[in-house]
Amino acid sequence: MSTKKIIIAAIAGVTAVVAASGCAGTTPPVAGSSTAQSGTAAPQAPEVNPQGDIPDNQAFVVYTAADRSFTVKYPEGWAQTQSGSTVTFSDKFNSITLAAHPGFYQPTESYAQSVEVPQIVSTTTGFVPGKVSTVSRPAGQVILITYQADSPPSPVTGKSVQQSVERYEFSQSGRGVVATLAGPVGADNVDPWRIVTDSFTWLPR
Repeated sequence: MSTKKIIIAAIAGVTAVVAASGCAGTTPPVAGSSTAQSGTAAPQAPEVNPQGDIPDNQAFVVYTAADRSFTVKYPEGWAQTQSGSTVTFSDKFNSITLAAHPGFYQPTESYAQSVEVPQIVSTTTGFVPGKVSTVSRPAGQVILITYQADSPPSPVTGKSVQQSVERYEFSQSGRGVVATLAGPVGADNVDPWRIVTDSFTWLPR
């Protein structure tokens, strides 16, 4: 065999070996490529609500005052405590307190600013002023006082948190009920608090 034929035969042999190795198996996938990734998606972490946020799927039930003067919705499952004509619903650092106002009651922004706010200041730890305004609810025009305050100590940890407080003063023909809604500063409870205050209904005498 001539030298030229020997070289051509050698080249052909090398080419056949390379082709054979390429067909013998697929190239291993590169880490991070789509072929290397698992076909199942990684499990998502469960949704965690910030401290004090009332869940979007929270159910509400109706409370009827002992004297049958009004009804209002409150979050189902919250603890209920009664002291005279005052009832409180609470869950951790969230609370709703409903207090019947004795005697004739017809609050105004001026009265709230000059009389009620100083009373609140004198009995509230960590008071930070907010504002006094008039808001509309299905039950009528309502005086709203907002402020911040320290919560009562937790019975478990003994700690307090700074709370945002909304005090709604409902009145009709001299009757009055003060609904005080409180939750940790920064909690997004706008919608639940609106459900509560929109649901307030006076019952016929």
